[in-house]
Amino acid sequence: MRMLWKNIKGLVGAYELPPAYLKGKEMRGFSCIENAWLAIEDGKIADFGAMSDFPGIVDWSGLEVVDCTGRFVLPAWCDSHTHLVFAAPRDGEFLARLEGKTYQEIAEAGGGILNSAKALEALPEEELLNSARFRLEQVIRQGTGAIEIKSGYGLSTEAELKMLRVIAALKSEYSIPIRSTFLGCHAVPEGKWTAKSWTAHVIAELLPKVAEERLADYVDAFCETGYFSVADTEALLKAAHAFAIQGKIHVNQFNAIGGVAMGIDCQVLSLDHLEQLSASDLSALALRADSEQAPVFACALPGCSYFLSIPYTPVRSLMDANVPVALATDYNPGSAPSGNMSRVVQMGMVKMKMHPLEAIAAATINGAAAMGVSDVAGTIAPGRSANLVLTKPMSGLETLGYAFGEEPVEKVFIDGVQQ
Repeated sequence: MRMLWKNIKGLVGAYELPPAYLKGKEMRGFSCIENAWLAIEDGKIADFGAMSDFPGIVDWSGLEVVDCTGRFVLPAWCDSHTHLVFAAPRDGEFLARLEGKTYQEIAEAGGGILNSAKALEALPEEELLNSARFRLEQVIRQGTGAIEIKSGYGLSTEAELKMLRVIAALKSEYSIPIRSTFLGCHAVPEGKWTAKSWTAHVIAELLPKVAEERLADYVDAFCETGYFSVADTEALLKAAHAFAIQGKIHVNQFNAIGGVAMGIDCQVLSLDHLEQLSASDLSALALRADSEQAPVFACALPGCSYFLSIPYTPVRSLMDANVPVALATDYNPGSAPSGNMSRVVQMGMVKMKMHPLEAIAAATINGAAAMGVSDVAGTIAPGRSANLVLTKPMSGLETLGYAFGEEPVEKVFIDGVQQ
């Protein structure tokens, strides 16, 4: 199969030798070739450039020519934080919030994560897999070409392993990069458990099984008041290091309790949420960004902020401090029930004052790096899979945010095949 896309209004994120990620101040310089062409062969990127330098067509046999006049071509979205595997929606809790209850009040009454855990435990594994397939295919059609998926709704050894097996099945069935995260400390199960005792149980009983079966690329915890302390989270991350599993943390969603500095010290790949960010947190992230050490990505989740009516991550401050920022959906049944990355990019512009190229970079190249797949996703480069988004006609990339009520994606291609 051979395709030539011509007259592309803007070819975004195309590099001969792509960088692994972009720091905050670099994100506005994400590549965009105006009036471009792109060649695809056997589902992979073959070549690209400006129409003014187009070399012409020598072999027309089997070639499909696509006129992209007025349209932008982007790398497929890279969603580095999701909870896509779950048993049932929590729309009843949404009604409770409309009636005045807070997210924390619902959780304290046995709702929230505990509610999802009960539904998941009761659902057979095959049905859980079928529902996850449906959601994954839905977000792929919306433009997602790489995704991270967490466990965390199990809250028991068998249920957590069930979730991770479902993620492993998705990995084997779909060609897009999928990363699995063991969210062992998401909430404290009902009964005898405390945060400290559950963390010890996860470290002693669950983590060795997860590592033995190679079910997780990363480990995660909800480091937050009323969930897991900085000490609990640090213990889990250090235990995971013994199995060569890197960490990612839910941190600073409602309170800044010291998890940022601890996560950086524990060499996490990303710190996710960060809706509350102290001056010392920002300084620690900026210091790490300016060091020679591997980056720690600040992953903002604006869909959660929108849905829960909580503050948005101060992305502008993070980028001004040269911190590499990623955007992700946080797709889950309770606090962000949408996996549409285009909406996340729109919110990045409208609510977090990101330049269009900054928001797109956060949702592609930096999203890929924040889940460890920057070598295969997040940019358009020769030899990479043709996982691409073709937009509707637009006057400029700013239309992505300006026309916030419209779906900007016209077509999605995975391995060069329209979805």
